[in-house]
Amino acid sequence: MKKLMLLIVSLVALMGGSLRAQDITGNWQGTLTPPSGKELRIILQLTKDDGRLKGTMYSIDQGAQPFKASSVVLDGSTFKYSIDVISGSYEGKLSADGKAISGTWTQGTNPLPLNLVRPAKEAAWEIPAPPPPPKLMAADANPSFDVATIKPNDSGATRMQGLTIRGRNFATRASSLSDLIAFAYEVQFKQIVGGADWMDKDRYDIAAVPDQDGAPNPEQVRIMIRKLLADRFKLTFHKEKRELSAFVLTVGKDGSKLTPTQLNGPLPGLGFGPGKGGVALHMMNGRMVDLTAFLQQLVLDRPVVDQTGLAGKFDLNVTFSPDDSQFNGNLPPFAKPAEGVEPAPPLFEAIQEQLGLKLEAKKTQVDVIAIDHVEKPSAN
Repeated sequence: MKKLMLLIVSLVALMGGSLRAQDITGNWQGTLTPPSGKELRIILQLTKDDGRLKGTMYSIDQGAQPFKASSVVLDGSTFKYSIDVISGSYEGKLSADGKAISGTWTQGTNPLPLNLVRPAKEAAWEIPAPPPPPKLMAADANPSFDVATIKPNDSGATRMQGLTIRGRNFATRASSLSDLIAFAYEVQFKQIVGGADWMDKDRYDIAAVPDQDGAPNPEQVRIMIRKLLADRFKLTFHKEKRELSAFVLTVGKDGSKLTPTQLNGPLPGLGFGPGKGGVALHMMNGRMVDLTAFLQQLVLDRPVVDQTGLAGKFDLNVTFSPDDSQFNGNLPPFAKPAEGVEPAPPLFEAIQEQLGLKLEAKKTQVDVIAIDHVEKPSAN
C-alpha cells in the first residue's frame, strides 16, 4: 500500500509538472532575420479567453502595430499560430521545461527561423506605445500639390510600382498617365477611351507635397491628382455612359468572412506578396470600393462594381492562383507555387471561399472617361 501511495504521488507530481509546462500564456520574444539582413525583434503575447489561446504579435522594430492572431493552437509540444491579414504563420516545438519554442516563421515562400523564449523581467523588451492618430487634413479642404516633380521612368516597368503618401510626401513610381487617371477617377483602363498610345506606354516617377497640413483622406488624394493631371498633362475629357462587360462583387449566400480593421488612419493599404501556392492580396484599413478599385486597376481586365452593401473598413487577405488574363498578362514573379506546394484556388473561387464574397461577370452601364485633350508633361 505504501508503494502504491508513493507511485500515485509520483504520477500526480509528474502530471502537475506537465500541466504547468503547457501553460504558455504570457510574453514571448525572439529575433527574426529577413533576407535584408536587418534583425527584427518579435514579441508574442499569449492569453486565454474561455479556455482558448489568443495571441497578439508585435514587430517592435517596425512600429507598435499589434497583429491579432487568427488562430493559436498548442497540440502536445507542437505550437502554431497564424496571422491571416499578413499571410504569416508560425510552427514550433515547445521545450520540455516550457520556457522556449524553436520554430519557423513563414510569410509567403520564405520560411525563416524564429526561436521564442520567456524573458526574465529585466530582459523583456518593451512594446513601444502606439503612435498617436495622425493629424487629419480638414474634411472640407480642397487641397492641391504645392510642389510636384515629374520625371520619366525608363526602367522598363510595364505597370505602376507604387502609389503612397507618407506624412505629407506623395510618391508614385513607374506610373503611366492611364494609371493616374484610373486611380484619380476610380475607373478601369477600359473606361478610358480616345487617348493616345503613349498614355499607356510612357511611365513617370512623381514626388509631390500637398499645400495643406494633415493627412488627406482618399478622396483628397484623388482631388490632388486630378488637379495635377489638368495642370501638368493638360488633361481635359468628358464622361459618357456605355454598356460594358464588368465584374460585380456581392456578398455570398453564407455571409461575408471579413473582419473590421485593426488600424487607425485615413488611408487604406493594398498590395501583393507571395502566398502559399500563389499570390496573396492584402488589404488593411480598406473599404469595399478600395478593393474593387484595386482589382480593376491591377488584376482584372474590366470594371469591378461593388454591390456588397458592406460599410466600414476591413483588413483582409486572399491567396489565389492568377491566370494569363489577369495582371494584364504580366504575372508577378512569385505567382507560381514552389515545387511540391499545392496551387491556391483561382481568384473567383478564392474570394468566395476565403472572404465569403462573390465575383461574377455581368454587362452593366458604366461611366467612361472620353479624352478630349492631353499633353506630355514638361520636364522638371
